[in-house]
Amino acid sequence: MLVQAEAQTAGPGGWRKTRGTDRYPRCVRLTAAEIARATDGVLDGPDVVVDGMSFDSRSLTAGQLFVPIVADRDGHDFLDKAIANGAAAYLTTGQRVAGATAIQVPDTLLGLLAAAGAARGRLSDRVVGITGSVGKTSCKDMTAAVLVKRWKTAASIKSYNNDQGLPHTILNAPGDTEALVLEMGMRGFGEISRLCAVGRPHVGVITAIAPAHTERVGGLEGVIRAKGELIESLPASGTSVLNADQGAVMTCATRGPANMLTFGFGGEVRIVNLQLDERACARFELNTPWGTTDIRLPMPGAHMASNAAAAAAVGLLLDVSVDDVAGALANIEMSPWRMEMHRLANGATVINDAYNANPSSMRAALDTLAALPADRKVAILGVMAEITDPEMEHLAIGRYAAERDIEIVAVGAPFYGVEPVDDPVAAVGELGPNDAVLIKGSRVAGLEKVAAALVAEAD
Repeated sequence: MLVQAEAQTAGPGGWRKTRGTDRYPRCVRLTAAEIARATDGVLDGPDVVVDGMSFDSRSLTAGQLFVPIVADRDGHDFLDKAIANGAAAYLTTGQRVAGATAIQVPDTLLGLLAAAGAARGRLSDRVVGITGSVGKTSCKDMTAAVLVKRWKTAASIKSYNNDQGLPHTILNAPGDTEALVLEMGMRGFGEISRLCAVGRPHVGVITAIAPAHTERVGGLEGVIRAKGELIESLPASGTSVLNADQGAVMTCATRGPANMLTFGFGGEVRIVNLQLDERACARFELNTPWGTTDIRLPMPGAHMASNAAAAAAVGLLLDVSVDDVAGALANIEMSPWRMEMHRLANGATVINDAYNANPSSMRAALDTLAALPADRKVAILGVMAEITDPEMEHLAIGRYAAERDIEIVAVGAPFYGVEPVDDPVAAVGELGPNDAVLIKGSRVAGLEKVAAALVAEAD
């Protein structure tokens, strides 16, 4: 998303128009010839200027570079549609559209990464990379909101944090971007190093390290090693921003030559006197080397305080005032399906945290539900994917919920200790005015549809 002080209306892919204009901010200027050189490709056709990129022919806007990704479907099948929709040029491994500018490359995904690397060279070094097993998207949203108080800021939309999403963010950043916030995901060793080689962050944040994607890296130690690639990639002039409350994160402190700034209850940017209001939203004092301020977060969850402290640390490091940090965090707009709180017409509460789940984030969400002053507390839970011992971990979450008097409705997940249901909305039944429901599961569970149905039926 482009986050600018003058931003008004959402544009394609989450970028925004500037006030008083009908134009979208021009993206980093690259010509087709420059992209061909960056990708070791061959230019075939006129040397045109591209204005951003898209790998989806349906949402592509005129002037963009089209990058056909070869995955479950071959993006080359949509070249004609992309050109018809106004693509200025396209990458290709061989297929052509007559009369359109092509850049022939051996691999379009590698070409996308290389093109993004060229665009990154046109931007400021005020680049923040954010990773973590939990909280990275929320921290990204908060960091962008804080930085925009001083800098023209661009950030990853939604969870665009992989080999496709991160280049998308860079190539669609306006040319006058002063601060860039890049979310970095991890599904195996070497991925974060590869993303850092393209994004070249000068500030690196690790929100938390927990058992997530462990089956891909051989357990928690593998997660630590993979997440630490961000710190290894920082320059000596950069700064790592680390969670002082997590020993696993702090083991990454010496992984690179950068300076270090810590956050958390034991950090240099310190959370003090944390309390939750009647909506389970965090209120706390933030003590920092730059001054002290009161933070009031608008979304539920004590765990959000840590994400906010990380975002504050980045903002203060990059010359945002403590007062502006507090103001930004009080009015943050989060990405969808992350602790979204809905108050239904009859007074019941629904928390949609359906984007993803692992044991750590599941416990944090259940703690939030437990903290609400509700008569009945129900958790609609889907599968937690890509963990090493799924049966043990799911059973542990089932016990954790039971200890907090939370009723579980399981969807497609047989190990929580209750029988899964086909219709979770019917299983929840009629909600009373003092009831609260949490919806959470890994992305593969698709529980955002259940949340939408629950809210629609109750309303």
